Amino acid sequence: MNTKAVVASSTSIAVALALAAGAGYLIGRNETRTGPVLSVGDQIQLANSALRLPSDCDALLESYVERGLDTVTAYGWNDEIVMYDVMPGAATSLESSPSARGTSPTTARSTNNQTGTNVQESGVDEPDLVKVSGDRLFRIQGNVLKAYDISGEEPKQLSSLDLPDLHDAEILLSGDRVVVLGSIGPRYGASRTRVVLVDLSDSTTPAIVTQNDYDATITAARLHGDVVRVVLDSGLPDLDFRYPNRRHSEPETLEHNRDLVRATTLSDWMPSVGGEPIVECADVAIPTMDTQLGTTTILTFRPAAPEPVTTAVATSATTSYFSPDRFYLAAADSATGWWRGPVLDCVGLCEGSGQDGNTELFAFALDGTDTTYVAAGDVKGQIRDRWSMDYANGTLRVALGQTSQTGNFNSVVTLREDDGTLSEVGRVDKLGVDEDIKSVRWFDDLAIVVTFRQVDPLYAIDLSDPEAPAQLGKLKIPGFSEYLHPLGEQRLIGVGQDVSRRGRVRGAQAALFDVTDLTSPRRLDVIAYPKFSRAGAGLDPRQFTWLPEARTALTVVSKGWPGRT
Repeated sequence: MNTKAVVASSTSIAVALALAAGAGYLIGRNETRTGPVLSVGDQIQLANSALRLPSDCDALLESYVERGLDTVTAYGWNDEIVMYDVMPGAATSLESSPSARGTSPTTARSTNNQTGTNVQESGVDEPDLVKVSGDRLFRIQGNVLKAYDISGEEPKQLSSLDLPDLHDAEILLSGDRVVVLGSIGPRYGASRTRVVLVDLSDSTTPAIVTQNDYDATITAARLHGDVVRVVLDSGLPDLDFRYPNRRHSEPETLEHNRDLVRATTLSDWMPSVGGEPIVECADVAIPTMDTQLGTTTILTFRPAAPEPVTTAVATSATTSYFSPDRFYLAAADSATGWWRGPVLDCVGLCEGSGQDGNTELFAFALDGTDTTYVAAGDVKGQIRDRWSMDYANGTLRVALGQTSQTGNFNSVVTLREDDGTLSEVGRVDKLGVDEDIKSVRWFDDLAIVVTFRQVDPLYAIDLSDPEAPAQLGKLKIPGFSEYLHPLGEQRLIGVGQDVSRRGRVRGAQAALFDVTDLTSPRRLDVIAYPKFSRAGAGLDPRQFTWLPEARTALTVVSKGWPGRT
């Protein structure tokens, strides 16, 4: 439960996190790998034309420069930044669809893991401010890592470790080792990533095992068993561009800027540590389609034996999704601007602009420290964030927002790996016409999608047959849910915003839904919070924890952006 606020310092919440470790089951796995593979360090021919391997470092640099010349303008990089706007509205009605068939799917899926963090996928841990292991609790506060004994009635601090120059830090826990992930350098603009491995086998005497600084921004990190994967985005080189003025015309500045791109080296495009590249040229796959320019690197290591393995794709893709055995990168095409989000995870601010174009998808199979390319494909529309993707029973399910390529509606699309290609096998369209996706929650055979503009439909989508997904029911209510959390098979909590009938956002709200009959979902109750309040779980789902034994939900509500929490 990442509060980013005073809740992280509450002893009662910290102890509650220790109680929140719940049992669950994993998503269905498909162990069969299809199509060609590109694995770390292997020169394997790619049959899928979506990615190609460079013949050598010169060829890799040439590809960067060639794409850079297409991207640079007289005003610098043509890489617009667009925020995803909240467009409030309200209406009230209840509709159900006659398309229900057979046995209804359910909303049963565990989300709290053994370390107390509210995660997207059971079995895939995520960075947080607090982690629990048995009678020990570890907490990062600013740049100080603290260990506690929570076996008694009151937590007892065992140790404190200063980590200078680190900010926005979070932690992962693997056995007796804590992986600290944060940034160094300026808080705004380009920043570098610091990864610190701390040995806490003796909780009273923490010891730093390794510390590495990477010239890239961390966009995601996950723990699969005892394997850590960190996703780094290098973005575009920071070049000394010239801009048109009284002394220099547009053609002159354009040619100057193009010369700067021609003079770049691989160190300008690829991430490094200690001045040395962290990935070999032969392990950088080059997209053949017109995706956002940059470099996305997957850094993989075991904390018990921290010798990293790396692979990379020559595109900037700040939206990624991890299942227990799959990893997906979503890269917007070059016509679409993407917001480069905050450090650690693009939970709410790394959304597509929704202005134009397709989204390219790259699929990797995960096995130990191997990250193996297995397929690629594209979908028409925008993938809002990682919560818009899910992998179950060999099928990738994606919620797509509207773009000029798709029309004025949202869709749920299913895809499967077919001879190295992600091929569409089913879809449901016309979800939320002229509305934007606000939240998505996936289950084994079900998706719950909330859209919003002037009304707030909650859609239940049957995914039991991936080749024929169908809308089961729809509920229209005031306000909208930015985060959805299942409470077993019959109830669902939605945390979001209350909205007036004139479409003005009034403040945070929490709603309880009855999803026993998915053809006719109902809102049972709602709690509205003070005017101008915000529900933190909408931006960061780790600010929500469900304690099933106590039938209690903990969440964070703030009075305005700078106000009390």
